[in-house]
Amino acid sequence: MSPDRKLLAFAAFNGVMSVALGAFAAHGAGPAIKTLLTTGGHYQMVHAALAVALALFGTSPLLRLAGWLACAGGLIFCLALAMIGLLSLPAMGAVAPVGGVMMIAGWALILVAAFRSHPAEA
Repeated sequence: MSPDRKLLAFAAFNGVMSVALGAFAAHGAGPAIKTLLTTGGHYQMVHAALAVALALFGTSPLLRLAGWLACAGGLIFCLALAMIGLLSLPAMGAVAPVGGVMMIAGWALILVAAFRSHPAEA
C-alpha cells in the first residue's frame, strides 16, 4: 500500500503548527496563555506523529481513518485551547472535547485493528 500523501501533508501541517505554537508559548506568551498553548501543542504534535506513522505504514482503511481522526482531533483540540488563550474565547472550551473525542477514537480504531482476526483487515 502506498503512503497516504494527503494525510501525510495534513500531519506535517500539524507538526509545523505545533512547533510554532510551542515556540510562541516558550518565548512570547504570558503565563496564563503559556499553559494552554503548551498543552495544545503537545497533544497536536503527538497526534501529528501518529498520523505520519499511519500515513506511511497504515495497512488498511481502518488505520488510515485512525490517522485522520488523530490528526484532525489534535488540530481541533489545539486550536480550541489557542482561541481560549489568545482570543479570550472561553466558549471554545466546549469545542476542545470534540477534538479530544476524535483523538480517543483514533486510538480506539488502532486497538480494533490490532485485534482483527485477519492481518489484511487490520
